[in-house]
Amino acid sequence: MPYLKLNTNRSINSEQSQKLLGELSKLIAAETGKPERYVMIQLSSDDSMLFGGNDQPLAYLECKSIGLTKNQAQNLAAALCQLLSTKLEIEQDRIYIEFSNCPAEFWGWNGGTFG
Repeated sequence: MPYLKLNTNRSINSEQSQKLLGELSKLIAAETGKPERYVMIQLSSDDSMLFGGNDQPLAYLECKSIGLTKNQAQNLAAALCQLLSTKLEIEQDRIYIEFSNCPAEFWGWNGGTFG
């Protein structure tokens, strides 16, 4: 189950939010090779955030998935930065992404774990 959490100080209206959530969901599914029905996306906008001593547009993302590879993380970093740069007008050097490969036995779903 891939999970992506996006925090940004950009204001995003509900229409933009729904569209961005959908684009992120499809991107995560495609890049991880997991069915989109298992992808979870969380978006938190208009957060009070500071990076490099200023509050210019920025984003912090957490991306977790069972079996996430180094190659997938590299591809996701490029794709996510490009998407956020285009859709939210955030400079790519103001985007941090934390990737985690979670062991299946530590990922719960539907009353159990995957391992």
